[in-house]
Amino acid sequence: MGGDLYALDFDGVLCDSCGESSLSAVKAAKVRWPWVFEQVDAAMEEWIVEQMYTLRPVVETGYENLLLVRLLVEIRIPSARRSSVADGLSIQEILENWLKLKPTIMSEWNEDRDSLVDLFGSIRDDWIENDLSGWIGANRFYPGTADALKFSSSEVYIVTTKQGRFAEALLKELAGIEFPSERIYGLGTGPKVKVLQQLQQMPQHQGLTLQAGHLPTAADLRLILHKLHSVCALLRMAMEGNYVAAMRMRRLENSMTLMP
Repeated sequence: MGGDLYALDFDGVLCDSCGESSLSAVKAAKVRWPWVFEQVDAAMEEWIVEQMYTLRPVVETGYENLLLVRLLVEIRIPSARRSSVADGLSIQEILENWLKLKPTIMSEWNEDRDSLVDLFGSIRDDWIENDLSGWIGANRFYPGTADALKFSSSEVYIVTTKQGRFAEALLKELAGIEFPSERIYGLGTGPKVKVLQQLQQMPQHQGLTLQAGHLPTAADLRLILHKLHSVCALLRMAMEGNYVAAMRMRRLENSMTLMP
C-alpha cells in the first residue's frame, strides 16, 4: 500500500494560538480569582500577556495558562500572594522548574485540574459567542500550513491537548477548512502516545508510515537534556584520559531506563 499517515499537533505546529490562550487565561483568571486582580491594571495585563509568550514552552494543557497568569500576578503584587514560591521567582526559574512549581501552587491554592479545564473552555465559548471575530483574530495559522492541509493527498489527523471544538472552529473560520471532526483528537481523548497507537492500528492505515508532528513535551525535553548531560560527561571524562570511567558511563547509559 505505502504512503504516509500524518498526526499533527495544533498549537505551535499548525496554529500560533499563544495570544488567544493568554488573553483567555487572563479572562478566566479574573473570574476564578477576582480578588487577585483588584490591583491589576491594563498595563500589567499587557505585561502578563507578554510574559506568557516567553512561558509558552512549559504549557502542555491549556488550563496551565491560568496558573501561570496568577503566578505572574503574585510575583508582581506581594499582597496577592498565597503561594510559597512567588517571592523572588524569575521567569527563567519558572521555565526551568515548572513541573515542580505546578503541583505546589495547585495545592497551596486548593485548585483542581478539571475545574480549571471547564472554566477555561467556558470562557472561550463565551468569547466565541459574543465576539467571534475578536477570538479568531487573536490566533493565526503559520504560513503555508492551511494550504498544506487543504491539498494534502495523505491521511491527516490532528492530535492535540486543545479542546477539539476550538481547533475545529479555527480551522473553519480562520483557515477556511471543513476538517472532519472525527479526525480531530482533542483534550479528553487520551494520551497522545495511545492515540497515535490507535491510529496506526486502524485497518485503513495498515501499510502507512506514521509521521507525527508535535511540540516536544516537558518529558521529551527532560529526556533530551538528560542525554545531552550524559554525553557531555562522557566526553569530558574521555578527554581527561579516564577511559575506564568513560566506559562505565557508556554501560550505564545503555542499561538505564529514564522515568519521565
